[in-house]
Amino acid sequence: MKGLLARLKGLGGRGGVSAGSTVQSARQESAGVLINAYCTHSDVPEPDFPHVPFARRDLSDPELAKHLSGFVGYVLSRGTGEMSRNRYHVMRHIQRVQQHLSFSVEESQLDALSGWAQRANAILFLPDGGIRDPNGRVLLSAAGDAPDEAAALPYPVEAWERKARTEAMLASRGMPVPQHLPPLVSEPELRLRAPQELAGRAFALLAVSARAESVVSGEPLSMGDLFRRLPFAQKNLTAGERAFLAADMPDESTVVQFGWRFECLFTLEWVLGLVDELPFPAAICDVPLATRVMLNVGASADAMQTLKMREDSEILDALDLHYRLHWLVRQARLKKEVLPQGVDAGVVLERHRALNWLVRFEDHDWDDVDTPT
Repeated sequence: MKGLLARLKGLGGRGGVSAGSTVQSARQESAGVLINAYCTHSDVPEPDFPHVPFARRDLSDPELAKHLSGFVGYVLSRGTGEMSRNRYHVMRHIQRVQQHLSFSVEESQLDALSGWAQRANAILFLPDGGIRDPNGRVLLSAAGDAPDEAAALPYPVEAWERKARTEAMLASRGMPVPQHLPPLVSEPELRLRAPQELAGRAFALLAVSARAESVVSGEPLSMGDLFRRLPFAQKNLTAGERAFLAADMPDESTVVQFGWRFECLFTLEWVLGLVDELPFPAAICDVPLATRVMLNVGASADAMQTLKMREDSEILDALDLHYRLHWLVRQARLKKEVLPQGVDAGVVLERHRALNWLVRFEDHDWDDVDTPT
């Protein structure tokens, strides 16, 4: 197998690159190869090879988010713009980036760079405008040329192991999923929302789902009634939720949509350890239990300050499971086949939504959370 050195031979020279606003140019001349490394790990190992550093920033720098957004635009603009598998997963990697390093290295250090990039879970932007995996294989070329067939997006080992466990578990239930589905965010990359933010979201979800249930029953609760019983809900509502609560006669599809939010509520209660188990999504949650749990939390002055999250691994296991189940559900619908036995499609969707919000998927707020598979 060719090393990174062999692949990048001749790419040395000026540190700048002409990729518009998406890539930060080096601020000085260098005889080495300019590297822009995009790392998804929150704790990136120090480069352990000789190099000339130009810049390093993490998510505490507000400019990084703008830069990454521009970089996604660059990725989408290459070649024909067709959404290939590589293009999609490079975009997802960029959305998980937590640190960006820019430096130059001499050609003699390129293979050492490759080992570091693997440990940092980094993709590399090179002076030719191409995006490469840690081994220097082309994932996306600037000109739209075909990628290296052996090129592979890097994922932490924890993500690969979790994917394998989920696949084995689903296969044992007679629900095999294809191996081409990627790993998801894992422990070294995780940026969970705070427990108090989850609790606020849970109260808002209880308010809108209770309102939906009351509309169905023919005795709609007013906003005043809801906020008297759920005082923590009001300040945590989204624009979409406020509009629903304010509507005198919400349409049927909107009522159904918000009625399903009990499943999101129950999922967040599980994440906070307020319910003991998140069962396999075969049936809807225990709605009376989900309601009592939040009312009890709201009745305690100290409860909001003492909430704690489950272990990261448990949360990520649940996300991985519901992502792959959601793929099965969507495939069944596309092919007009019967849904997998023992799976409730609505429960899967709502849990996937709540968990994607929790792990900051695409950094979207609640109303804009997506659940692509």
